[in-house]
Amino acid sequence: MDTMEPHGHGMAADILTSEVANARQRINRTELAIQRTKEMLAENIAMQSRIRTAQRRLVEAARWVKTDP
Repeated sequence: MDTMEPHGHGMAADILTSEVANARQRINRTELAIQRTKEMLAENIAMQSRIRTAQRRLVEAARWVKTDP
């Protein structure tokens, strides 16, 4: 039984090459997803900081209004 293809590659080698290529694509997609997640997390942290600052200012303003009618 001859499993060699015309180029001298066996079917197993072709399957392995295909699997390695697929694994590389999955790794690349995962790395991109991780990078996007990091960027979104940084944006959320910045937004949380702005919201907390705004809340503090509102509390301070409410105290000022109560003490100085």
